[in-house]
Amino acid sequence: MIWYVVAIVAIAFLFDFINGFHDSANSIATIVGTRVLNPLAAVVWAATFNFLALFTGTVAVAKAVGGGMIEQSIVDPHVILGGLLGAIVWNLITWVYGIPSSSSHALIGGYAGSAVAKAGLKAITWGPKWIQTLSFIVISPAVGFLAGFALMVACYWIFRKLNAARIDRVFRPAQLLSSALLSYSHGGNDAQKTMGIILGLLVASKAYFVDQTGILRHLYVADMKTIPRWVEIGAYSMISLGTLFGGWRIVHTMGSRITKLRPIGGFAAETGGAIAIQLATHWGIPVSTTHTITGAIVGVGATNRLSAVRWGLAGRIVWAWILTIPASALMAALSYWILHTLRPL
Repeated sequence: MIWYVVAIVAIAFLFDFINGFHDSANSIATIVGTRVLNPLAAVVWAATFNFLALFTGTVAVAKAVGGGMIEQSIVDPHVILGGLLGAIVWNLITWVYGIPSSSSHALIGGYAGSAVAKAGLKAITWGPKWIQTLSFIVISPAVGFLAGFALMVACYWIFRKLNAARIDRVFRPAQLLSSALLSYSHGGNDAQKTMGIILGLLVASKAYFVDQTGILRHLYVADMKTIPRWVEIGAYSMISLGTLFGGWRIVHTMGSRITKLRPIGGFAAETGGAIAIQLATHWGIPVSTTHTITGAIVGVGATNRLSAVRWGLAGRIVWAWILTIPASALMAALSYWILHTLRPL
């Protein structure tokens, strides 16, 4: 059982890598779409600021995911692994089709689906964190839309006397800063979700590690109050490496297919998205960075004219958002039943 738990920790870090790979578009699509940076430079830039969030961020989101959404008494290694497998499968499906769905909601849906497969609906800890998470499926893109729209209008008004060429010269370096802020915000919120899953696993499995020595003693975690430093470093490292490798199909969708962006638009979208994500992280809400930045991009596009946004594509993305939690929950439930059948705990 000890090595089974160790293997699940490794799979959780693999999910974190896939999260960064899948969500690289959140951080780099606009800066690539506006041609401020080439794709290679953009992913290096984004990965760096993903990792820097380790040193200044909180762990409120990690504790919310680890202990605020699923009844801890029913959590076991099968529940965690089933949840991870459901989230990974859904992420890969949406990556293949180039749809920017939410890795965060895939993980939360997978965790819930696996837990319900074991213990029924009583496995869900209905309360503020679920209300906040489900509410922010609507709130986060709306806040992103409004922030992107308002910032774009403000930028147009402030720089209304400059011609387009001069505005581009101003906002090309400014977009480096806004992209850095968005990448920092993405790392600070998304890496914590994997940290929360690993924390829940280690607390549920603490009996296996209480008397261990050597390197395995570091897997003993008594309660949900403290997250081991190696878990934090591992989570931020893996999401940064995933971003470094990038998900180019989704970058194309986010960077150019929803609406055409110039550097001023990229700056407004990234800054608006980052502000919304930072507020959610501060309150410990596992928000979808994908939803938020997509809403911000649509808001920026809408300042020109509503027809500047490709609403048909945006509609496909919204359907992916709606389906993510139930689809990943179903896949996770199937994964749990298979695991339980093959190896009852």
